Amino acid sequence: GTTAPPSPTQTPTAPVEAERDDDAPVFAKTPASMGSKALSFTGLSGVSIVDVPTADGGSIRTLKITAESITISGFSLTVRPPGEPGLVTKADEMTLKGDVSVYLGSITATTKGGKSLTIGTDTPPPLDDVEPGLVRVTMGLVGSMADSITYRNTDQKIVAP
Repeated sequence: GTTAPPSPTQTPTAPVEAERDDDAPVFAKTPASMGSKALSFTGLSGVSIVDVPTADGGSIRTLKITAESITISGFSLTVRPPGEPGLVTKADEMTLKGDVSVYLGSITATTKGGKSLTIGTDTPPPLDDVEPGLVRVTMGLVGSMADSITYRNTDQKIVAP
């Protein structure tokens, strides 16, 4: 008779060690909620796990994406401290250019190839899963930096808790 091969098992992996990013500014402790219809990159140079400082003197573990530029279509951002009013910003497009660093708590998206993707702060994804871009993206945005950040057709409003 034939013997079926053993079924593969997932071996749990320890979270990647997060190095402190000494170049990061100080961020708020509570990440903002960012949504988009599509997110594309040029010059994607890295995806890593780093700790960044927070305004309360602590730090937060983040997924850092570095690129030459990131363009976000159908941009929406909700900044709301727990239990307080928040600010909702929407724009047809947000573009970050030049030495871009984006710090995220998590990403849920679909790759351009149609594959569902959830990325947390334990293990960075392979770059080929992320490049050249993602669609229907939702993320916990800790913060971002770039030489230039521009918005097209923006709208802002205050929302109650």
